[in-house]
This record gives sequence, C-alpha cells and structure tokens, in this order.
Amino acid sequence: MKVTRQIVAKKLDAHLHGRLSQSELVDWSERAMMSGSFEDKDTELLADIVGRLGLADVAEFGLRWEDCEQFLRKLGYKAQVDVVAV
Repeated sequence: MKVTRQIVAKKLDAHLHGRLSQSELVDWSERAMMSGSFEDKDTELLADIVGRLGLADVAEFGLRWEDCEQFLRKLGYKAQVDVVAV
C-alpha cells in the first residue's frame, strides 16, 4: 500500500488523540520509510515528513505539538484543539 497524504494525516491524528503512541508512530514511520512506497506526486513531501516522524524517539528531535501542526499544514490539513470535560 502506498503512503498518501491522508494516511500520514490519519496517523498524526491518531497520535495526537492518544490512539497511537509515539513508539507506535515511530515504528510505523520506520516501516514506511523502508518500504519506500509513497504516492508518486507527493514522494518528496511524504518522505520528508515520514522520515522526520521516524526520528521522534531520538531525544534531539522529539515530536512537539508545533511539529505535528506544521506537518498537517504541509499535508493540507489544519490541526484544532478541542477541550472537553471528562
């Protein structure tokens, strides 16, 4: 399966909503990079973002909210925060 903008955005969404841990996101990113199967028209953008996500477990890189927001914007999405009572 080719990695698309939508797939990467869904992974980021799942991570930001706590459905995908950082280590799971890193694992997925590393596997995606190894497969090298990116949607042709967005290969450079997707490889850049997915490659960066694969480094999120390295202390020097990490993964901040701002990073996710920027990645989503590059993919054509807008991040929003909803605060709800629990």
